[in-house]
Amino acid sequence: MTADDSYGRLDDDDYPAYTMGRAAELLGTSQGFLRAIGEARLITPLRSEGGHRRYSRYQLRIAARARELVDQGTPIEAACRIIILEDQLEEAQRINAEYRREAGSSGSPKA
Repeated sequence: MTADDSYGRLDDDDYPAYTMGRAAELLGTSQGFLRAIGEARLITPLRSEGGHRRYSRYQLRIAARARELVDQGTPIEAACRIIILEDQLEEAQRINAEYRREAGSSGSPKA
């Protein structure tokens, strides 16, 4: 990958551009917090060739949501579960809306 390719990927929300230290700094949290939400399987950071955790912007948004819940007093495991369930609900609603659109456009007019 050339330097130009790398710069182009910075706009990609899924590109693991942030080290653990930088991610923690951006979120205003500790590296231990990032490890904890990883252990709870909320996010799974990619690993560099040297084995270091790398985070994407998308993962940082999820981690920020977890931090909000924890800051409000929610235990970290519960915060992670809430976010996972919210994500599953959003996906189910999206699929349901898609089915409704398809059913509405394929239905024949009734006399």
